[in-house]
Amino acid sequence: MSQETLAYEDALRIVLGASAKLGAEHCPLSACLGRVLATPVISAVNLPPFHNSAMDGYALTGNAIVSAGTELTIEGEQAAGDGVTYAGIGAWEIMTGARIPDGLDRVVPVEQTERFAPSRVRLLADVAAGQNVRVAGSDVARGEHVLETGTALQAQHLMLLAALGVADVAVSQRPRVAVICTGRELVDDPAQALAPGQIRNSNGPFLAARLPLAGADVVHTETVGDDTEAFEAALRRAWQAGAKIIVTSGAVSMGRYDFVPQALERLGAETLFHKVAIRPGKPLLFARLPGDVLLFGLPGNPIAVAVGLRFFVEPALRVMLGLPQESPRRATLINRYSKKPRLRFHLKSRLHLDAHGHLGVEVLEGQESYRIRPLADANAWAVMPAEVDVLAAGALVDVYGVGHLEFPLPCGSHP
Repeated sequence: MSQETLAYEDALRIVLGASAKLGAEHCPLSACLGRVLATPVISAVNLPPFHNSAMDGYALTGNAIVSAGTELTIEGEQAAGDGVTYAGIGAWEIMTGARIPDGLDRVVPVEQTERFAPSRVRLLADVAAGQNVRVAGSDVARGEHVLETGTALQAQHLMLLAALGVADVAVSQRPRVAVICTGRELVDDPAQALAPGQIRNSNGPFLAARLPLAGADVVHTETVGDDTEAFEAALRRAWQAGAKIIVTSGAVSMGRYDFVPQALERLGAETLFHKVAIRPGKPLLFARLPGDVLLFGLPGNPIAVAVGLRFFVEPALRVMLGLPQESPRRATLINRYSKKPRLRFHLKSRLHLDAHGHLGVEVLEGQESYRIRPLADANAWAVMPAEVDVLAAGALVDVYGVGHLEFPLPCGSHP
């Protein structure tokens, strides 16, 4: 392991190189929300499956135009769910979504007609061929690619798949991740009163909530004190739970109780790097344990944990899910920002859309790594590269969403 502080790009390259794509599995549609497609979906059917009426009215046929004033006999009725019917003459009363009877080719809305006898109707407007008809296959044609590999399935995708009669799809296996928080000061139970010197564990709930949104299954969570033996036992329990990634928080800096590097050495782990030229989260550690289990040792401050997850763990998850490397968006900086040189900064930020439709990003106050409140107000991360010390308002900056499978809508107008 190199003892030098790595540039972010070099550290990320090591993480990506140590990560491997997982296999695929079939998943029933009812359990597919948030899963990533491993293969494209090609429609085996037309959608709609048949010509149907776009509204309540009367289906009929005729020349290119059937003129207003035409009087027709009502020959029958077609409701949604009725099957094949042949009707070559007259008018058929039809309901929205009902199959167009064979031989008919247009629909006049009921409000553009006058029914003047029990079985007679007069047209109050011209009706062209194809008018108010939803053509079979006009939404999706048989053989059409409807969803591509790498799509993170959301409710709208499930609606489409259900309409096409897809029962299950091939999705990437979800990486199994364990979370271990360290620190004798941490209290997990929110109902427990804090003793002097104690704090609430916020990193554990954050990681357990964000990892599933990033495409992972959290298979083990645990909090241990500043004790090497307890930490090693927790790592073994994470292994036993089948974790392919272990994310720890705390005990990776240079203090007396920062025992993680020594514990990993005792367990035969290969530490690939320890310290990256970033803020927050400089002491971040990355190791490979026996069995090719990856361990991300994140510093204990909450925002260092958030940055470590977003910019190191999530890129590894993308490789495992079979996704390409993420690319940032570019947005105009609303407020000037200056920083220390030679460190890449990851900044809690908020996207805004002004009254002219221009996208801007605001770097929020309170960038210190212990301050959680600004993270709750943020909807994006702005990144300042290591070689830049100052960016003026109006400069373009790289912007990332809160998660690699999510990107925020901007807020309302900013003054």
